[in-house]
Amino acid sequence: MISIDIGPSEDGQERERKVMTMGEIHLTESKRARILDNLTFVYGEEKAHKTYEAIADMLEDVQAKPAKQWVDEQDVMLITYGDSIREEGESPLSSLHRFLNDNMKDKLTNVHLLPFYPYSSDDGFSVIDYEQVDPALGNWSDILKLHEDYHLMFDAVINHISQESEWFQQYLKGDPAFASYFIEADPNEDYRSVTRPRALPLLTPFETANGLKHIWTTFSDDQIDLNYENEQVLLHILRILLMYVDRGARFLRLDAIGFMWKKLGTTSIHLEEAHRLIQVMRDVLESAAPGTILITETNVPHKENISYFGNGHNEAHMVYQFPLPPLTLHALQTGRARKLSEWADSLEPTTAETSFFNFLASHDGIGVRPVEGLLTKEEVQAMVDKVQQHGGFVSYKDNGDGTKSPYELNINYMDALSAPEEQQDMRVARFMAAQSILLSMQGVPGIYIHSLLGSQNDLEGVKKTGRNRSINREKLERKAVQAELDREGSLRHDVFTSFQKLIAMRQGSKAFHPNGEQKVLMLDDRVFSLLRTSPDRDEAVAVLINVSDEQVTLERSAQELGLTASETATDLMTGNVVECGADRISLTLEPYQVMWLNQ
Repeated sequence: MISIDIGPSEDGQERERKVMTMGEIHLTESKRARILDNLTFVYGEEKAHKTYEAIADMLEDVQAKPAKQWVDEQDVMLITYGDSIREEGESPLSSLHRFLNDNMKDKLTNVHLLPFYPYSSDDGFSVIDYEQVDPALGNWSDILKLHEDYHLMFDAVINHISQESEWFQQYLKGDPAFASYFIEADPNEDYRSVTRPRALPLLTPFETANGLKHIWTTFSDDQIDLNYENEQVLLHILRILLMYVDRGARFLRLDAIGFMWKKLGTTSIHLEEAHRLIQVMRDVLESAAPGTILITETNVPHKENISYFGNGHNEAHMVYQFPLPPLTLHALQTGRARKLSEWADSLEPTTAETSFFNFLASHDGIGVRPVEGLLTKEEVQAMVDKVQQHGGFVSYKDNGDGTKSPYELNINYMDALSAPEEQQDMRVARFMAAQSILLSMQGVPGIYIHSLLGSQNDLEGVKKTGRNRSINREKLERKAVQAELDREGSLRHDVFTSFQKLIAMRQGSKAFHPNGEQKVLMLDDRVFSLLRTSPDRDEAVAVLINVSDEQVTLERSAQELGLTASETATDLMTGNVVECGADRISLTLEPYQVMWLNQ
């Protein structure tokens, strides 16, 4: 065992606390200093030392996990609910596991299980009990079995909790242990500066043992914001996060984390206290389970989003690449990639310890706030109009001045790109061109299960729940889906087999390492083009994706394509060989064709 000084005790005498225990938990001097500094900023010196002591005690009860390696080009994440695939007679988590093993075990490395805890609303994002598996999905044994075959991402829905939770119920009863777990607010104050993600009241009245209280509820009256000004809330959440990594989480998705600290007179989003607490979480988790990856979910404009990288070494390991879904949609809807290319060209390189988490579709809709300043209001409205023409919906946010604006496009990504009556081969080609953008970009790709399986709008689901987001959250019967995947010529078969090929090509090239270099090639507005280079610079792939319904011929030198003039290049998609020695190389891309040229 080793020990470090944690400062004076209450009687002024110096004291020490052991920081390596039987579980071999290492809380290094640098981590100790950072944790204390961050806690002091948030809580003040006295509370900081007491909170640090509680954290050190907490770690003494934790069995250290072996270090995990950083991500590489093999990493592909599937995003799914625990019951997206179901079969009568077995738990949904078991059905999902069997389905993935039967179809994707050699392609998927990671599975993001959307909230699998007991919940009361919002399809899992109003958690009743952080420590239990929803019995309707299965149990912890199912989770651990899935963990044997795949690295897992758990949701940490820690900005808010269900009003049906034991925490909130005890608060309502007047239990002093939970007296300040939630944020009581004066409804007569001015909240116009507060960022509102939804067009719903910010405060919700509740009758409590201590009278009527108005409680801060950012997202809905069933999602009660936690009060991190109470350091006991932080400690309680840290214990839960440590339990998650103990139960198999390699990745932790910090849901809506930008809202976790509130301060009247501010936007109450992205405040410095929120960043400092995330840094505490990172240090604690890295001490217990080195290699645990924190991913922040902040559906906001790019500059605010990437602030969660911190200094590149101290905060989130990954941030969601929120501009990618709407910019890719805009490119494929208009047949022009200029805005997508300019944005991609503006991205600054990440550190070796950080990366982007890329996605196009998810359980949520396609957020449009992230393209503020990237697309004009007219361009956003054109996307809104097209989505509505294709059977989708639009969710709005409250601007705080009595007006509303589009916040999210609710539609299946396949249908966002094309109308159902279009020819299937064209629908598939356009859809897979979009997915090839996802799989080409620097970062780790996340593929939503309904994209992988070629699903379409679930309008019946919207009618049943009354919620726009249900359009892309359909529950599928395993045998029926498997039959469609096995039937050549079906939409699901064509999309699924195309995905398998794309994933295999990506995993076969070191150029697609998440930290590999990315250079945007401005060749033609109709073509999204990148040069990806492996971190060791031994391998490069020129990515050419026609986002239009036009045939495009490119006359370029090998140098302009990022290729070596004296060598040939092979299109990984077709196996065709391109001679690169000539002064000019002529390449013809059919509508929505994808080329990955490798030397």
